[in-house]
Amino acid sequence: MPKEKNQEVWKYYKVDKSGIKRLKKECPRCKGSFLAEHKDRRHCGLCSYTEFKTKGSK
Repeated sequence: MPKEKNQEVWKYYKVDKSGIKRLKKECPRCKGSFLAEHKDRRHCGLCSYTEFKTKGSK
């Protein structure tokens, strides 16, 4: 049986005095998974939802 991969979920959130903030965008279809950040797009690995970044966006 393969070992579980360490997901390092703590990298997806930032905690400060005002509360918890998500650092990555959440998938609008899946509601619970984060979108992977690529150079020109954001992609969900579960449902294959893709958002393309425009030149002016972050």
